[in-house]
Amino acid sequence: MPQTKKVILADDDPGILDAVGLILQYEGYELLATDNGNSVFQLVDPQTNILLLDIWMSGSDGRDICRKLKSDQQTKHIPIILFSAGAELERSAKDAGADDFIPKPFEISDLVNRIERLTAH
Repeated sequence: MPQTKKVILADDDPGILDAVGLILQYEGYELLATDNGNSVFQLVDPQTNILLLDIWMSGSDGRDICRKLKSDQQTKHIPIILFSAGAELERSAKDAGADDFIPKPFEISDLVNRIERLTAH
C-alpha cells in the first residue's frame, strides 16, 4: 500500500484552508494546515512531501519561508508551491526557490495535478 503523502498548507485565508484542505484530505493526503506562516517551521520535517504556501500571510512572507527551507540541508529537497492573488509575483516566487507558482484564484484540480507531479517518485 502506498504511503500517505504529507502536505503542509499555510494561508491566512480560512476559506482557502478549508476548501483546499478538504480536497487534499479527500484525495488521500495527510494534511497539516496553518493560518500563520511562522508556524510552518514547527510543522515541517524531512518526511514532508510538499509545502503549499501563500506568499502574503500575516506574520511572514511565503517567499521568505521558501528561501529558508531551500537553504537548509534537512528541507531543501521538499517541493514548494507558492500561490498568491498577484499573478505578477511568479518571478519573485521562482527567485525564492519555489518549485511552482499558482495565481489565485486557482482550480483545485490544477493544484492537485501539480502536487501529484511534484511528489511523484
